[in-house]
Amino acid sequence: MCLGVPGRIIETYENEGLLMGRVDFGGTVREVCLAYAPDAVVGEYALIHAGFALSVIEEREALETLELQREIELEIEREREGEASGRGGVG
Repeated sequence: MCLGVPGRIIETYENEGLLMGRVDFGGTVREVCLAYAPDAVVGEYALIHAGFALSVIEEREALETLELQREIELEIEREREGEASGRGGVG
């Protein structure tokens, strides 16, 4: 299974002939290859997989995806807390 994560492009530059960028993933910034999305510009969101921008996506779509990801993470955390509180009790 592949997972593409939206990130906001905060800088673009060339490195040895490749278009590169710095992408913000909600506070975590990573270097990303933008060669597959050569029209990407600062301020836009891109779908990133394994360090490569696969495509530029609309901000609305990126924000919806990030919100769904946050909801999934919260649900997983709630489930873990529920499992932890069920352990060690008197049975």
